[in-house]
Amino acid sequence: MGVITLTTDLGYRDFYQAALKGSIITLLPKVRLVDITHEIPSFDIQNAAFVLQNAYHYFPKGTVHIIGIDTVFQKDCRYLAMKYNNHYFVGADNGIFSIILGSNKADHLIEIELTQDLRFLHFPLADVLAKAACHIAKGEDISALGSPIDNPLQKVTLQPIIENNIIKGHVSYIDSFGNVISNISKELFNKVQKGREFVLHFKRNETIDRMSWHYNEVSEGEKLCLFGISNYLEIAINKGNASTLLGLHPDETIIVEFFNK
Repeated sequence: MGVITLTTDLGYRDFYQAALKGSIITLLPKVRLVDITHEIPSFDIQNAAFVLQNAYHYFPKGTVHIIGIDTVFQKDCRYLAMKYNNHYFVGADNGIFSIILGSNKADHLIEIELTQDLRFLHFPLADVLAKAACHIAKGEDISALGSPIDNPLQKVTLQPIIENNIIKGHVSYIDSFGNVISNISKELFNKVQKGREFVLHFKRNETIDRMSWHYNEVSEGEKLCLFGISNYLEIAINKGNASTLLGLHPDETIIVEFFNK
C-alpha cells in the first residue's frame, strides 16, 4: 500500500494531528503514514517548504506528501494536487507549491474539486486533502481529482544577490541544533568562488574564512561554516547553538566575499 507523509503546523498538544491521521487511516487502513514534522511555526510556508524540499526525495517514488500549512477554510481558497519529480504533493494553494518548484515546472498540477464535507468545514486537511492523498496513494489517476491548472499561486522568496566578488545571502532556516542555514547553495558558491579564498561576514562583525567538511573539525565551542546535508551554506558551532550564541535569526543578512591571494 502507498506511503503518505505529513508536514504540518498542528503541533503535538492538541487533537488535530490525531484527527488527521485517523481520517487517513479510516479511508486507507493499510497506508504507511510517516511524520516529517508537525512543528512548523504556524502558517510559515517558507519554513515548511525548506523542510519538505530536503526530506521528500529520501522517500520512494510515488510517495504522497500532505502539506498541512495554512489549510483552514477560506473563501475562494484552492487546494492542489501536484506530481513533481516522481512524487505527489497535496495542500492549499497559498504559495508553497511555487516555492517547492522554484524555477521548475510540475508534471501535473490539479485543482482539487472534491466536495467539501460540511462537518469538516473548518478542517479541510482531514477531509478534502486526506481524500485526495488517499486517492493517489491507492494508485488512482491524479487527473481524476479535478481540473488542470497552469501555475500555482506565486510566492516571492529572498534570493542571493551577486555583486562583483560578493554573494549577499540571507538566513533561511534554523534547525533544532541551532545551526544557521542560508539560502546560498553550494552550486552558487562554487560558481562565484572559482577557487578563490573567501571571508564569510555576518552579525556582530563575526567572520569565518575556512570551509569545514564536518561539524567537529574545529574545537568545541568554535564557530565554523560548511555545506551540510541540505547543500546550503551553514554557520554552526561545534557542540553549541550558533543561532543563539551568534545572534543569527531567519532573514538576517550574511555576506561571502571572494578574493585572490
